[in-house]
Amino acid sequence: MPSQPSKELECFDNPSPERDFTIRIKIPEFTCLCPKTGQPDFAIIHIEYIADKLCVELKSLKMYMWSFREEGAFHEKVANDMLSDLIGATQPRFMRVTAEFYVRGGIYTTVIAEHQADNWTAPIPVQLP
Repeated sequence: MPSQPSKELECFDNPSPERDFTIRIKIPEFTCLCPKTGQPDFAIIHIEYIADKLCVELKSLKMYMWSFREEGAFHEKVANDMLSDLIGATQPRFMRVTAEFYVRGGIYTTVIAEHQADNWTAPIPVQLP
């Protein structure tokens, strides 16, 4: 197989570090394993961030997401591990990871984990008429 799962996240230089702009990534085919039953859990992962100096490279992100496929982890751990790993790789001004897990036993789970750099203040949104 030419590609393999990997926990290594590659980055590239932010092309506009002088500006706050939002990067939104949607990963609709995330899978991991339930740590209690070993059955697959399915989720949509949303990543939103404001880069500082670095942006995450998407192919490496794809391989990173794939690396969870054979791991057993609670939903809360999945979202927080992703946030920690992405912060470690990119050092963003702001980042939010939202993990929307599909129904299991009649229960939907959504986990939202956020990070904000100490020296960054969110801009006030513009409200257009």
